[in-house]
Amino acid sequence: MSFPKQNYFQKRTKPKGPRSNNRITSPEVQVINSDGENLGVLNLQEAISKAKDENLDLIEIAPNARPPVCKIMDMGKYKYDQQKKLNKAKKKQKKIELKEIKLRPVTEVHDYTFKIKNAQKFLSKGDKVKFTIRFKGREMQHAKLGNDLMEKIKIDMETIGKVELQPKFDGKQMIMVIQPL
Repeated sequence: MSFPKQNYFQKRTKPKGPRSNNRITSPEVQVINSDGENLGVLNLQEAISKAKDENLDLIEIAPNARPPVCKIMDMGKYKYDQQKKLNKAKKKQKKIELKEIKLRPVTEVHDYTFKIKNAQKFLSKGDKVKFTIRFKGREMQHAKLGNDLMEKIKIDMETIGKVELQPKFDGKQMIMVIQPL
C-alpha cells in the first residue's frame, strides 16, 4: 500500500514588498498616475484597468492611509529603486568598533608610547579604545600605579579623544574607555 507523497513541512512563502494589482484589499483607492498627477479616489477595478491600459501595475504606496494611496508604475522598476535606496543607506552607515589595548602597571616607556600611538591611530579612524591594565599577584596592592598610568593615558589622549568610561576596577583589572572627539 503506497501513500501519496506529502510535504508536511512545506514553507509558505509570504509575498514580499508592497501589494499590487489584485492583491490590494481596499475597495476604493487614491490613485496617482505614472506622471505624478493625482487622479483622486477611484474604484479598485477602475484603477487596475487604468494601470493595465498603460501596461503598468497599480502599487500600494501608503497602505495605512484612508483610502490607501496607490501609484501606477512598473513593479520591477519600483523594487529595483527600493533596493538601490537600501544599499545606499547601508553604505553610509559607519560601524564603530571597540579596540582594546592591554597594559600592565609596570609597562616600560617604549611599549607605552607604541601602544599610545596605536590608540591614537584607532581613534583617528573613528573607533573607540578600551584600555585595560591587568594586575597580577602582589601588584593588586599597588593600585596607585594603575591610577597614575590611567591619568597619564588621559593626558596623552585629550587632544584626540575624550573619556567615555572613567577608570574603574573590574576584578583584577582596571578599565577605561575613550571615544573619538
